[in-house]
Amino acid sequence: MSPPSANGHTNGTKNGDGVSAEAPLEVGLSEKKARGQMTKFPGPPTFEDKHEERKYLKGRLAAAFRIFGKYGFDEGVAGHITLRDPVDPTTFWVNPFGVSFSLIKASDLIQVDHHGKIIDGGPVRLLNTSAFMIHSAIHAARPDVLCAAHSHSIYGRTFCTLGKTLDITTQDACSFHNQHALYTAFNGVVLVEQEGKEIAACLGDKKAALLQNHGLLTVGQTIEAAVFWFISLEKCCHTQLLADAAAGGRGHETQKIADEDAAYTYNTIGTPVAGWFSAKPVFDLIHKETDGDYLE
Repeated sequence: MSPPSANGHTNGTKNGDGVSAEAPLEVGLSEKKARGQMTKFPGPPTFEDKHEERKYLKGRLAAAFRIFGKYGFDEGVAGHITLRDPVDPTTFWVNPFGVSFSLIKASDLIQVDHHGKIIDGGPVRLLNTSAFMIHSAIHAARPDVLCAAHSHSIYGRTFCTLGKTLDITTQDACSFHNQHALYTAFNGVVLVEQEGKEIAACLGDKKAALLQNHGLLTVGQTIEAAVFWFISLEKCCHTQLLADAAAGGRGHETQKIADEDAAYTYNTIGTPVAGWFSAKPVFDLIHKETDGDYLE
């Protein structure tokens, strides 16, 4: 049974997931009326020509790396973001090993098949073995995933030393309510196929995983969603580290959001289209700041 919502109102009708059809924090506002008042998000572009779609998506992937560079998510040669190829979905595009996130252009990306063979791409044709082992397993296990992102961001990897999942204590954290997993094994750099499969199995049908002693992993039906979930999860980890320290120093605990309220909030900010739309400002910004040179 779900705990009562924050305002104690639990008499609303339930939907198929057992979540109240009334907005838990807005007494008397029905789900139907609330949905009618919600902003109608635009969606990602669609293409009839798969080759045109590939060109567009490679540009977005290059932009994603520039965004990761801007946020300081790079750490030496660690980190990777992959894109399932729309022309040949058994292959994916990834950053070449050893090239700075902040310098990557669409023409630098390399295309890899399911055996780990580089079949197309830019002048630097080096593949990060970990990128292949983790991402190939995810793309194989999750046909719905277009993009997967992983790096050793500072707050994410710090939080991942705690061996716990995220507490749902903020509105932003509600995007990950019942949508992130904890992978508890650490066997060094991921260099074997089996561990990649175990990470994919742990991720399951969720959008994110905390890799213990390692870092964050996010996936999305769009490049934009995978990138935004990563940025948001990193900030949620930072928030919880600060909040736990502040609460612990006073002998208190942080206030958790009730499941019913978190589930309702998730339906507004945690959906795939919300993730895509939430990334739009930072993609627009990186295009302005770079004058679009990542598209070359």
